[in-house]
Amino acid sequence: MINKVEFNGFKYIDGGVCAAQGFKANGIYCGIKKHGIPDGNESSVTENKKDLGVIVSDVMCNAAAVYTQNKVKGAPIAVTKKNIEDGRAQAVIVNSANANTCNADGVEKAEKMCCLAAEELGLEPSDLIVASTGVIGQILPIEPIEKGMHELCSNASYKGNAAAVEAIMTTDTMPKEVAVEFILDGKKCVMGAMLKGSGMIHPNMATTLSFITTDAAVAPEYLQRALSDTVKTTLNMASVDGDTSTNDMCCIMANGLSGNKEIKCEDADFESFKNALYVIMMNLARMMARDGEGATKLIECVCKGANDVKTAQTVAKSVITSSLFKAAVFGEDANWGRILCAVGYADAEFDIEYVDVDLSSAAGKIAVCRNGAGVPFSEEEAKKILEEEEICVIISIGNGECTAIAWGCDLTYDYVKINGDYRS
Repeated sequence: MINKVEFNGFKYIDGGVCAAQGFKANGIYCGIKKHGIPDGNESSVTENKKDLGVIVSDVMCNAAAVYTQNKVKGAPIAVTKKNIEDGRAQAVIVNSANANTCNADGVEKAEKMCCLAAEELGLEPSDLIVASTGVIGQILPIEPIEKGMHELCSNASYKGNAAAVEAIMTTDTMPKEVAVEFILDGKKCVMGAMLKGSGMIHPNMATTLSFITTDAAVAPEYLQRALSDTVKTTLNMASVDGDTSTNDMCCIMANGLSGNKEIKCEDADFESFKNALYVIMMNLARMMARDGEGATKLIECVCKGANDVKTAQTVAKSVITSSLFKAAVFGEDANWGRILCAVGYADAEFDIEYVDVDLSSAAGKIAVCRNGAGVPFSEEEAKKILEEEEICVIISIGNGECTAIAWGCDLTYDYVKINGDYRS
């Protein structure tokens, strides 16, 4: 499991999406996976693997979201966009095992999910955020969802975060959740989140399914502004395989129960709130990259010395998305030429003669390139560095003041195995 990155002023706590005041959650197995198998081969189904989840606030929340930029979009995105046009939501209903994408009845099914959950929760269907993840192009069976909705909603609890996380996992091998305490307006506030994502992940808006809850009071406009800004330096800087999903969504609900004065302008409290959001989303991005399909290592690339942020981001992402470099990390081979190659084809302007590269991990740090050329180094020492679970590539491209960080993973045999029989 990847270690959380520590930040002054923020205390990590347990509870995920239920850590903030007034949020309940739950997850159950309702049978979507079983019903969705094309050939009817139920022997491959893992019984009781949760596939339907809910998050609900005790009170109405301000809400915001960002979505995939893929031209093919899952039906739940269209329904969620419509439902939170007014900047309000009170619950999330989400399923795994079926993406509800590229189906003629997709919007109808997504709306039906909202209606079923709203009836059980005593809400209006328009109060719901709806999301789906899983296989694309298969009809979403509504019958198991309808059958399981009462159990799901009636058993939602303030300690239901673990069940909800399990319900959104597909090829994920580990649950991904985080929560922090911080101060706004002299009041203790809490923000928590859960995420699913292991494959079909590439930097292009939202990247995966992420659900964030907070008891801070933030006006919808500034909630959206904070989320849209922060996703650019966190989830949009993570990549597993170069494929952008059709169902990517990152949403946040703020119920204001902490009692802070509502944030309605870009003041010091707004910056503190954004910092909390960064802590949450950056840690989720790292967890997601480490749990890339078949991955054994997290790759973090820090690009510094750039004249502007965009250049630093472009270079960092170019390195962590290089299939050749990702394969070298899996083989624990310090093939720094592959790093420089990826730096060189990045769509950015800088002088390659000023590029330095270091490799770093818990086992140490080693210089492999200076001024665009290789330098002598110990292959044995480099291999020890690359044997660690977290690998950092540090690239300097000049004397500029801008830095960016991107996260990826190694490319392994298991990635091909997983995606070679994804539907079975």
